[in-house]
Amino acid sequence: MTIVHWGQDKVKLHWNSKALLPSDGVVTSVHGFCFYQNQLLLVDLKKRGWDFPGGHVEKGELPKDCFAREVMEEGYVKGASQFIGSLTVDHRDNPNWSQHRSYPEVGYQLFYHMKITEVLPFKARHESGDRRFVNPAHVKLYYKEWNEVYQAILDAALKLEEKK
Repeated sequence: MTIVHWGQDKVKLHWNSKALLPSDGVVTSVHGFCFYQNQLLLVDLKKRGWDFPGGHVEKGELPKDCFAREVMEEGYVKGASQFIGSLTVDHRDNPNWSQHRSYPEVGYQLFYHMKITEVLPFKARHESGDRRFVNPAHVKLYYKEWNEVYQAILDAALKLEEKK
């Protein structure tokens, strides 16, 4: 488990490798690590900087379909994806959390590995202003708030990448 601070919020993050969600778990978003020729896709989100692709699940949308949509909208790539685990986002010790917020007190982000099979022309029509393929070992140079939980998730994705 890792404690991170997003602004004034104190949030506990816990990586659940390949774990299924509890039946009452609330999936707030899906994200993933996408690889093309041994390089990791990063997208430059207009309000946050360099990040890995992902976003909120729309009503009636399956998580895997959400991931495919987000990767296309943010990175203009397509590929085959595989679920690798979930991230528990726990606000129970966050003194700033209230039930009037748009996120639950305990929510889950699902994570996928993607082997990119198609790279399309980048058009910056959505949330991202640019994309870049980088050596996975250099992700910390781009991602401002990289932490050990994200590294554990990337390590899980890299294990799948090695098998492909």
